[in-house]
Amino acid sequence: MISRYTTREMNEIWNEENKLRVWLEVEIKIVEGWEKIGEIPKGTAEKIKKKANFDIERIKEIENVTRHDVVAFVENVREHLGDEGKYLHLGVTSSDIIDTAMALMLKRSAEIIIKDIHDLMNVLKEKAYKYKYTEMIGRSHGTHGEPITFGLVFALWYEEARRNLDRMLSARDNISYGKISGSMGTFANVPPEVEEYVCKSLSLNPAPVSNQIIQRDRYAHYLSVLAIIASSIEKIALEIRHLQRTEVREAEEFFYPGQKGSSSMPHKRNPVLSENLCGLARLVRSYALVSLENIALWHERDISHSSNERVTLPDANILVDFMLKRLIGILRNLIVYEDKMKKDIYLTKGLIFSQRVMVELVKKGMDKKTAYEAVQDCAMKAWEKNLMFKTLIMNNGKIRRAMTKEEIERCFDTSYYTRYVDVIFERVFKDLTIK
Repeated sequence: MISRYTTREMNEIWNEENKLRVWLEVEIKIVEGWEKIGEIPKGTAEKIKKKANFDIERIKEIENVTRHDVVAFVENVREHLGDEGKYLHLGVTSSDIIDTAMALMLKRSAEIIIKDIHDLMNVLKEKAYKYKYTEMIGRSHGTHGEPITFGLVFALWYEEARRNLDRMLSARDNISYGKISGSMGTFANVPPEVEEYVCKSLSLNPAPVSNQIIQRDRYAHYLSVLAIIASSIEKIALEIRHLQRTEVREAEEFFYPGQKGSSSMPHKRNPVLSENLCGLARLVRSYALVSLENIALWHERDISHSSNERVTLPDANILVDFMLKRLIGILRNLIVYEDKMKKDIYLTKGLIFSQRVMVELVKKGMDKKTAYEAVQDCAMKAWEKNLMFKTLIMNNGKIRRAMTKEEIERCFDTSYYTRYVDVIFERVFKDLTIK
């Protein structure tokens, strides 16, 4: 069900027909490689290109007998060829085709995800500047800490997205390796020149050394990067969920006309899209774990990796594409209640200014332990008796002997906490060139 919400391009990469098209593309490049080194008659590749085709239903029929998908595919393609069919799949093994084709499919998927990250970064930057000076309360352990701005939250997410972009670029390059080196990777029946030709013509790199397969640490790296991206998406989605809680309601997902939040409670407006992303992130992370377990195989290979990769590789790419696009939509339409953010800063009746008071006391000459205890004493009374923190500070003899009324008043100014916002934005957005 997820796939119908992703881009057409991503779906097309991973459908069965395209997979076989890419297999055929690799097979024909191998024939071209043989022809280039003079081992088969000139014009063979062109003849095969003109006639080569396949039929998915016929492949299934053959596979029911052969119990081997690549053998079934090659036999079906040969049915469309004449005498030149004998040069198809010459000297190579199934994994030469599967893994080189997979490199192409993963590389093409990576390009889509890289574009998605660019789009996400653009939205995050736009929102960061829009809410650059929008003050809100910062929280740790779910409780009020000190004032921040909502723009800083977006800047933080932007910088993480930039790191994910770098990771994805690295993963794309790391996965862009093919192998046409034969059954054990020794080139015994197909020379390195064929591999070099095939990989170069497909804009891939030849694996410097392989056995029967491309080594699965490359796949594990790729899927681990997707898992990190999914986790970053979850991080943002989780924050939106927190901000949409009734007790907070500083921001919320857009609620579409006609949308229903509950089958039983007509008043409900739930962060369902963000919750959806949090759940999908768990699935993508599980695929990364599977890919790590695929690294260790028996000797030159077994096929314990093969079955799960038929699920993990398409799903992980489709899911992350879907998740990035969904997150971009959520953020573009996010409803932000700036007045509520401002109001919540004072929800604890000034307790959030405790560190500022303590720091000023130390600057006035009071030792840190004494200053901490004096401020904490006022803070605990404010908590327990629901009193204004500033009033308690003003009436504390030890504090008043160290600070004037005006100096105490200045400790309760929120602009103190946001005075370096411009500096932080300069750090984050100084290099506006995105790779």
